[in-house]
Amino acid sequence: MQIFTYPQEMPRQASWARPAAAAAPAPGKGNSVDVISLGRRVRHLRKAAGLTLDELGAAVGAAASQLSLIENGKREPKLSLLQQLAGALGVGIDSLLGTEPPSRRAALEIELERYQRSPLYENLNLPKIRISSRMPIDVLESQLGLLRELERKMNEQIATPEEARRANGELRKMMRERGNYFAEYEAEAQKVLAQVGHTSGPLSQHTISDIAAHLGFTLHHVGDLPHSTRSVTDLKNRRIYLTHNQRSDHDPRSVLLQALGHYVLGHGTPRSYGDFLAQRVATNYFAAALLLPEQTTVEFLSRAKAAKEISVDDLRDAFSVSYETAAHRFTNLATQHLGITTHFQKTHKSGIIYKAYENDGVNFPMDHTGAIEGQPSCKAWTSRAVFDVPDKFSSYSQYTDTVNGTFWCTARTERSASGEFSLSVGVPYHHVKWFRGRETTSRAVSRCPDPDCCRRPPAELSDHWAGNAWPSARAHSHLLAAMPPGAFPGVDETEVYSFLEAHSGA
Repeated sequence: MQIFTYPQEMPRQASWARPAAAAAPAPGKGNSVDVISLGRRVRHLRKAAGLTLDELGAAVGAAASQLSLIENGKREPKLSLLQQLAGALGVGIDSLLGTEPPSRRAALEIELERYQRSPLYENLNLPKIRISSRMPIDVLESQLGLLRELERKMNEQIATPEEARRANGELRKMMRERGNYFAEYEAEAQKVLAQVGHTSGPLSQHTISDIAAHLGFTLHHVGDLPHSTRSVTDLKNRRIYLTHNQRSDHDPRSVLLQALGHYVLGHGTPRSYGDFLAQRVATNYFAAALLLPEQTTVEFLSRAKAAKEISVDDLRDAFSVSYETAAHRFTNLATQHLGITTHFQKTHKSGIIYKAYENDGVNFPMDHTGAIEGQPSCKAWTSRAVFDVPDKFSSYSQYTDTVNGTFWCTARTERSASGEFSLSVGVPYHHVKWFRGRETTSRAVSRCPDPDCCRRPPAELSDHWAGNAWPSARAHSHLLAAMPPGAFPGVDETEVYSFLEAHSGA
């Protein structure tokens, strides 16, 4: 049964491969003997000396069956037996314990044996391959090739936070290069709107239902939607399941349009975390392009620019969407159609950036992977200052002087189940003349990334308190954990399949 799921929002922490040694560790007891390598070396030296197992056993006073276990890496010999083996084979004990395989074939056998003892192979529940001297070397190479590729695929499914941030950074770079404008998604959205006869005005729930019906889907509002999803699409029975709980942080229209977007844009199961992120950006864009159609939205913004009255608040009200959706849509169209470079931030009250976009040269903080999300925003920025503004019902505007020039930003705060967030849109100083709120007298100076700007405590405070404060930090264990596994990170597929099975027979 095929599904599309849309997971709940989570803070993002986008190469994808863990070190190979992590998947196939050398067995043994702590830092003791590498029994697989030792066994292959004993076998190689025994055959080079022309000895059978029985003959070597007689020379060292051990049973042939015991030596067979040692050669197959299933038993670690005592030191006394190691010394006897070294003497019988005419080598020093260091040669037996060396890490370099005695031959290329031995190296392949060792690697295959280690794979077969790793958790990766154990989880597959496959029978073990008996590695013998009669196994052709091309069979060894083929088996190893399959296991290496399987390991690579599995590593793509379980990304560390750093790898996830890298994928996200790469995605942001692509969006910046395109001015956050995707003509292909605009065309698909316009095609859908034309098919249901929508030409102007806010997109009503009734029209969205018509879009779903036109695409061949029925809508079902349920009370037991899997907790890790916003929607579940049953492609087998052409049904889209949504929650009937109205207390959601997300516009129900956007949730449904994003679910339809996966179908319209022809998405398959994500192959990597980067693919998952790209699909999410695509469906968000598609949904916004339906809620704020390109032609009418550009006309609205062009009139506002001519009047020097561009306002995200006005865009939100004109199309009956959330402030965040209006801000995102402005970034989609501003550079392509208005010639305005811009930036956007969604910042938690703690100062951590949850979402960000820029193509105007603003100096957002970023890590070595190029990711902005998860970094602390400068305390002088509008996105932080807005939390301290008494008037929560109006947008707050501010000029900020930075090392990259002066920027003007407008911001609002919104509260959700995840806490209080600010949503800010800004432009370089030379573009501020087109915006309402440019007359603000609020101004701040940001010297970031200089740590003395806001990362490092002022000298007088440090002199007084350094060494005399011991805060008990909140444990952010998610920062150390791997990203949730699976094709749809964070989604419990067993829960989803059980849900579909229960509802498909209803």
